Amino acid sequence: MKFRKVAVIAAGALLATTTVFAESHGAKSPYDSQIKARKGMMNLYAVNLGVLGGMAREKIAYDAEAAQVAADNLVALTSVNVNSLWPQGSDSASTEGTRALPEIWSNFPDVGAKSGALKDAAAAMQGLAGADLASLQSGMGALGGACGACHKAYRQEQ
Repeated sequence: MKFRKVAVIAAGALLATTTVFAESHGAKSPYDSQIKARKGMMNLYAVNLGVLGGMAREKIAYDAEAAQVAADNLVALTSVNVNSLWPQGSDSASTEGTRALPEIWSNFPDVGAKSGALKDAAAAMQGLAGADLASLQSGMGALGGACGACHKAYRQEQ
């Protein structure tokens, strides 16, 4: 019984060590960390947009403080320089684990304009979100449209 317990523990430790080694040495691409970071940014956008969108559609009870925090977070996110997260060759045609289309890198001026529109829409929402539900709802079209514009042009369909 004691040998069996030791063998199971040893096998578990070996498996854990092998998994860690494989993950650190068997990267899918040289851009895994950048792809992971930009997915994290997109998830942060999604969480905050989910709060605002849920309230706008009245699927979540309007809460001025929570709405303001979400809008403030979006403004903070849009002010982060993420250029280093988008290296050439980290697109869906070149590597696994991303839906970023190669057109991003050939259309940087348009991507920049769309990013600017998102930043402007987030700033506008920051002034609306905490006021009342009607104000929040009035800003959602521009905010959602700014996100969608980039995704329609530069994100691979699932």
